[in-house]
Amino acid sequence: MSWIDLIRIPVWTGAGAVLLFIIMFLDSRFTKYNDLQEIKNGNTAVTTRFVIKLFAQAYILAHSIAKSSEMLEALVISLISFVLLLVLEWMVEKIVTAMSGMKLEQGIHEGKIGYALFVGSLHIAGALIIGSV
Repeated sequence: MSWIDLIRIPVWTGAGAVLLFIIMFLDSRFTKYNDLQEIKNGNTAVTTRFVIKLFAQAYILAHSIAKSSEMLEALVISLISFVLLLVLEWMVEKIVTAMSGMKLEQGIHEGKIGYALFVGSLHIAGALIIGSV
């Protein structure tokens, strides 16, 4: 391991952490409720969705960093992946609502753990697919 590698580790880790924070902040802006306030109030469903989404985004970021030789490339791939996951979530929510009448985001806000696990599983599945590319 060279000195350059020792410098790269904290730089890439810091950049990844900042990007992950930005992505999760942006994600919280797309919900009709305040994620952090709901988590603070003890809404386990919102917390469950948030944690699973965080894991999915971190998984994608980890794969982006592992496959990229440049930091900018990894960050751009992660941002594109974030958008893909948002689109996937939106499409599935529309399809599920049309087919079953379940309003996933509303159910999560109401504290329905099953809804949160369902949406979270979509994030994990999307992350696994995106991370394999």
